Amino acid sequence: MHEALKEAKKAEAKDEVPIGAVVVCNDKIIARSHNLTETLTDVTAHAEMQAITSAENTIGGKFLEECTLYVTLEPCVMCAGACFWSRFKKIVYGAKDLKRGASLIKRNIYHPKSEVIGGILEKECGEIVTAFFKKKRDLKL
Repeated sequence: MHEALKEAKKAEAKDEVPIGAVVVCNDKIIARSHNLTETLTDVTAHAEMQAITSAENTIGGKFLEECTLYVTLEPCVMCAGACFWSRFKKIVYGAKDLKRGASLIKRNIYHPKSEVIGGILEKECGEIVTAFFKKKRDLKL
């Protein structure tokens, strides 16, 4: 999760929502990314989506059944759907997304074989996002 936080800080430096993700396979990071929605003018360029594409390119296939996704914020429904199709072994997130997180859906939308763990470095992961949006609000005043 520390590596995902490093990615979130890269996003923040680009004035992107500071969310980072890494994909680990066989104890090795095979992909890392952060939000690029503003940079790419693409609403689908979430950290998870970027990391999934990179990981799939690295392994040469579309299924990530032996991989773990670490992401600083709970995936949204779109990203949870991509995680479903990618068939992650495990999805680990930091802070819960109380506004748009996949857990707001009343049923599990992750792949049934995927283990989902939340709350890892929750405080640190949540603080970076909270501070980012507070700064944005303060600038508007």
